[in-house]
Amino acid sequence: MEQNTQSTALLVMDMQAGILEMLPDATAFIDNVAKAIANARDKKIPVIYVTLGFRQGAPEININNKSFSGFKERFAGTDMAEFMKVHRDLAPQSGEVTVIKRRVSAFTGSDLEVVLRAYGIQHMVLAGIATSGVVLSTVREAADKDYKLTVLSDCCADGDEQVHGVLTTKIFPRQAEVLTVNEWQKI
Repeated sequence: MEQNTQSTALLVMDMQAGILEMLPDATAFIDNVAKAIANARDKKIPVIYVTLGFRQGAPEININNKSFSGFKERFAGTDMAEFMKVHRDLAPQSGEVTVIKRRVSAFTGSDLEVVLRAYGIQHMVLAGIATSGVVLSTVREAADKDYKLTVLSDCCADGDEQVHGVLTTKIFPRQAEVLTVNEWQKI
């Protein structure tokens, strides 16, 4: 697969310390994502960070939203600026864009599309947690928006390893190329 790095971006999604803490052993995962970020930077591919975040008190969370309504009370006392910080080993460099999303998809409630258009991006390489959350929702929406997609399977993680496997081997290949970070580095 030939890659036009001029129209490609790496999306690093939901790599916040508080979210990564939920993984039983995040060390190898963080190392893989760090490799993907280094590869993108070496190839002058923009790295765009997407974080989940809300205003103080989470007024954006509707009680009808089954995924988020349970978090509203928990977020009431949370410092949102602290919650939205990307894990220190994966943190953005000066000049790299961070997009704040308000729902599961990287597009929902964010200005991601504006940033992608400004950079002339047509191909997104995705890394994120959870595979069944932000990655799945973003793959589906981005495919509908006619973006070319690559999912880095070992730069995605899910609380359910079986779900991760089904998505990366059976579902995502219908709309995206699925590679490991090592395979992507060789392109």
